[in-house]
Amino acid sequence: MKNKNIKIGMAMMVASLLVGSGCQKYLDQVPDDRITIESVFQKKGPSEQYLANVYSYVDDVSNVWENTPWEGNSDEMDITWSKYSNYSLNIGNLGASNALFDRWGYYYKGIRSATYFMNHIDGNAEILALNGQKLIDQYKAEARFLRAYFYFLLMRQYGPVVLMPETEIPVDVEASEMQFPRNSYDECVNYVVSELDKAAAVLPNVPSSNGQASNNEFGRATVGIALAVKSRVLLYAASPEFNGNADFANFKNKDGKVLINQTYDVQKWKRAADAAKAVIDLGLYSLYKTANGDPLQSYMGIFTQQWNAEQIFCRKTNDLPGYDTNSMPRQAGGWNGVGVTQEQVDAYFMNDGKTITESALYSETGFTTQNNVKVYNMYVNREPRFYASVTYNNAIFQGGNMAAAAPISFLFLGGSGKSGHATDFTKTGYLVRKNVNPATNNGSGGNGAKANRTLALFRLGEIYLNYAEALNEYAPGNADILKYLNLIRERAGIPQYGSANLAAPSSQADVRIRIWQERRIELAFESHRWFDVRRWKIVAQVMGDMHGMDVNKNDDTFYKRVVASQHLFRFPASYFFPIRQYEMDRSKLVVQNPGW
Repeated sequence: MKNKNIKIGMAMMVASLLVGSGCQKYLDQVPDDRITIESVFQKKGPSEQYLANVYSYVDDVSNVWENTPWEGNSDEMDITWSKYSNYSLNIGNLGASNALFDRWGYYYKGIRSATYFMNHIDGNAEILALNGQKLIDQYKAEARFLRAYFYFLLMRQYGPVVLMPETEIPVDVEASEMQFPRNSYDECVNYVVSELDKAAAVLPNVPSSNGQASNNEFGRATVGIALAVKSRVLLYAASPEFNGNADFANFKNKDGKVLINQTYDVQKWKRAADAAKAVIDLGLYSLYKTANGDPLQSYMGIFTQQWNAEQIFCRKTNDLPGYDTNSMPRQAGGWNGVGVTQEQVDAYFMNDGKTITESALYSETGFTTQNNVKVYNMYVNREPRFYASVTYNNAIFQGGNMAAAAPISFLFLGGSGKSGHATDFTKTGYLVRKNVNPATNNGSGGNGAKANRTLALFRLGEIYLNYAEALNEYAPGNADILKYLNLIRERAGIPQYGSANLAAPSSQADVRIRIWQERRIELAFESHRWFDVRRWKIVAQVMGDMHGMDVNKNDDTFYKRVVASQHLFRFPASYFFPIRQYEMDRSKLVVQNPGW
């Protein structure tokens, strides 16, 4: 965060952006072919390009095998390839000197860029002449939202962070004046929520350009996006990890300031419930369903249908075609390496709406013939979201370079089995199917076709579950809890709690477990599970040995739970990522995270 050359650096960055964007003509207007930062903020095009660069710091979480750890190091997914950092994190090769998935400095660059934009866009002569102050105010609100969002991304990875000044630091400031301690987690939450509220007061309801609604502007900040982020921020803040957590009583600044509060406050759950309800009450979003309401196609369509009414905040550019390829079976030309854990398979309900331990439909013995192949009874009579999310042995698949539907074999000698490639095989005997577009065909046997689509970061299904969870903690027994939980189940095509076929849970604790179960299934592989098990303080219970089927077998002995990999958890280190030693050396007042 120490940066004596912030103005010079920003000017150089913007000049570079302009050259790369075909705006060379502006460079001829100042001496020595250099554009000044002041002239950038007098022009409409360069200013908008600067704001677009601030948006670029919104992370692309689709590259789950290399760039993000949230799925591949939780208990829902396993990444097969040892050459990537996911494997290094699993085996504990992480520390201040080896800061895997380091985002500390990255997000602070985004924060700094957003602040600089907000402080310089006022008075932009060209925008004022063409569009007036209203567009400038909108752009400032977008930057304000992005700055708050980047702080949240820092907080979820590192815990309490440093809230930076909202004015630029002079280029000639002394190094001693660049030292800032970490703020408490509650201070960070209150600041971020305040900023999101300020942004929401100005942002449009629908994406707009030059004051006009425009489908071409999807992905830009809106009221709903700001309030959805607020909902998640407050849900996390109300959770046991941050709400009276005695495990972090000694997590303090050098002056003794406690960074995570030690007193439980039930009102935090009310704030979280109110924030989620505010998104719902906007009336701008609805659960995605196909015209005929088919639960399988409806659930799949949430992610493959562009800009549908459930999606709140999406990233336009992403590596989803790479996700498709890495998740597809080798039989379809894919790289066969994004596996589902047995723990996640076991989490899905049966089609009677009950868990596998409750339902009489569940069996781990014998087979049922389906589509002229035998299917292990573990996979029979499961709920629609299971079939939309998991590719299992002898599941029917069509896509990639498979023009016709066919069963996928993960047996050792099967078409997608371990014998097919030295490294490209799922260690669990399952692959992720959720959010995999069968039209993508750029893998080992494909013709290079890529099915580009938006990456959903926030959607209404999450908001419903946020609301139900927070309300159950603040006002157990409130009718809205089961109402919104059941709306998720109704779209999923399984019986609702309190119906003739399924009794309603009878206690706050039972409802809590049901909400946690629903969240694990509904939001699987969407970068939630890593954070959910930590904020609920159950991570130590669910991490460790991850299981799958026995991919070394070529007969029915394949169907046996074996340890596929280990996903490490060490208390307290595994709650937060370490801050890179380089950043610690520059920031003398910043204390390291516990355990590092």
